[in-house]
Amino acid sequence: MNNRKSYAIAFATLVTLGISGAEAETLRLGDFQSTSHIVSVEGTAKWMAAVEKETNGAVKFQHFPAQQAAKSKAQLDAVNSGILDAALLGAIYHADSLPMNSVVGLPGFYGSAVQGTKALQTMLAQGPLRDELLAAGVTPIFGFVLPPYQVLAKKRLGMPADWEALDVRTSGSTQAMTARAVGAVGISIPGPEVYTAVERGRLDAVLFPLASVPGYKLNEVVSHISTNGSFGGYSFIMVLKTSVFEGLDNEIQQSLLRLGAESAAHVAKAQDDSVTGLIAQWQSEGIDTYSFSDEELAALRKAMEAVSTDWAERINSDKAEAVLESYKQLTGNQ
Repeated sequence: MNNRKSYAIAFATLVTLGISGAEAETLRLGDFQSTSHIVSVEGTAKWMAAVEKETNGAVKFQHFPAQQAAKSKAQLDAVNSGILDAALLGAIYHADSLPMNSVVGLPGFYGSAVQGTKALQTMLAQGPLRDELLAAGVTPIFGFVLPPYQVLAKKRLGMPADWEALDVRTSGSTQAMTARAVGAVGISIPGPEVYTAVERGRLDAVLFPLASVPGYKLNEVVSHISTNGSFGGYSFIMVLKTSVFEGLDNEIQQSLLRLGAESAAHVAKAQDDSVTGLIAQWQSEGIDTYSFSDEELAALRKAMEAVSTDWAERINSDKAEAVLESYKQLTGNQ
């Protein structure tokens, strides 16, 4: 008997018995990305569709994208309060309640979305990152990362001396520390305002994941884009309220996790592939897409080492040191 038939029989049995468990209900899923973003198209939307298909409709979703149900920083609270059953969290927005999950924001580690996603998935399966999420009342289903942040600027930036006193747009406190580590000044400006800030000269450079550049049209206001730097990362974690997850049939739980792992791998590769195409497009537009030399990479990594040390000290936990060491090993940066 195939999975779809077995789920149909199981669901029919539940209805016959008069059981109205979570598996027979539509799950409300919150998301702060637009439905046109690659993260939604190749990640969230594909996963929801795959779950509905495999469970033969025993699990369905009511999707609230683009912050319709809760702002980006309030997604976790919305799940815990019962407004949502599930959410795609941007870990960086929840650093206060999920401090160890902000490890992905550290610079100098993964070099591609595929590499970073494999490391994150491993760390969400067991250990401090998973425990932190469970303590926050949610169960991680899968996680993935954006390609590593690169620098977009109006001039080529290489050695730390090139960055001295430049105003650089950063995302979050960890990335602001990264900018300071290489001699720049981190400036926090919302994504939608970055284009104008660069255009008007308020910003000298921007740290940004290349897969997200088209959504903000930043290629229109810069002339140099790095391609092999690693100025920190950004992780997404799909979570279900733990009480909701535990109320699901075990087979359905396993399907959510397995399909989640497949979706994580898929969206990571899709992002990496999109970057390859974007670089070719930008080159045709006359933009200097360049690779840092080995000497430049070594100097930048050396300058940014202090960011990881400070991160662990700020969290002030033995577990933070263990998380950092595990992250180093999983990304090949022992």
